[in-house]
Amino acid sequence: MEENKHSEESKSHEEHKHHESEHSSRKKHSKDFTNAVRKNPWILSTIVLGAVVLIFFISSIFGFGGFSGNSISEEKAEEIFLNSIQSQGADISNVEVTDISLESELYKISFNYQGQEYPVPFYLSKDGKLIGSMGASAQEDTGEDNPVEQPTEIPKSDKPEVELFVWGYCPYGVQAQGPLAEVAVLLGKYANFSAVMYYDGHGAYETQQNKIQECIQKLYPAKYWSYASKFVSVIYPNCSSVRTEECDKTQSVKVMKTLGIDSTKILNCVDTDGAGLISDSSALAQELGVTGSPTLVINGVKANVARTAEAYKTAICEAFNSPPSECETVLSSASGTASGNC
Repeated sequence: MEENKHSEESKSHEEHKHHESEHSSRKKHSKDFTNAVRKNPWILSTIVLGAVVLIFFISSIFGFGGFSGNSISEEKAEEIFLNSIQSQGADISNVEVTDISLESELYKISFNYQGQEYPVPFYLSKDGKLIGSMGASAQEDTGEDNPVEQPTEIPKSDKPEVELFVWGYCPYGVQAQGPLAEVAVLLGKYANFSAVMYYDGHGAYETQQNKIQECIQKLYPAKYWSYASKFVSVIYPNCSSVRTEECDKTQSVKVMKTLGIDSTKILNCVDTDGAGLISDSSALAQELGVTGSPTLVINGVKANVARTAEAYKTAICEAFNSPPSECETVLSSASGTASGNC
């Protein structure tokens, strides 16, 4: 009897240690998860894009009855959610899972980022086999911004306001910035063009470039789109893989010199006014409901058009009360090889 008692106590002790280990592991996953979101917030809407498409496909064709029907626990749902992020090599911090609830056949996973609620929850099938963000852009490779959205009528004006919301080193934003620079050169006398550098999800080198571009727009507005074009063709190819402030600064200064921009003035502006300019841009993005880079806004309304110079020109020309003759100019219809948003 005594031997059996010791055996049961030993077994209970081992089970307790196992549960503690599992709890510790879940806490570690949650801590790691926050790091990736802080360093790469774009990962939340891009790493599982294929799964999102599959979710919508299955639900539209078969309904949710296509899933197995075996419901996993909430703890298991959180573990799968965290592991799906970690599997991308993310080092995670500063995010807290706040709620997991079962809605129909899907777990809805809500979480905070830097103390604020993240606007797009994640969803996981109740059997744990499909995971994705319902707010991600599940789009085909057409070069269109959120093609599933219904087109919104752009209000007309004598001098349209054209704003491109981007992160400096977002590859999708770069795809849009080049074509829009071509349109800005063509129509710059008739419309107000600006790039709104509203977020820096890739790190300090992107923060620096965002400030540089905002300061050039402030001090040398007539030369900004020439700089933007050079950023796309020169700076981004050289520094996007290196990802250092040194590369970004060195290449930016070289480009500014070729354009007759005083780099000393720009870098002083970066130090003194950069943070405030970025804060204003972030506030504007929030006010207009901008959630992805790139987003084109014309006269205060988000424009859902292909990311080509010709498509941008057409959308902007339609926003004039009286379009200038330059609107008859045919621009390039070439688009990037990938579509999506940061």
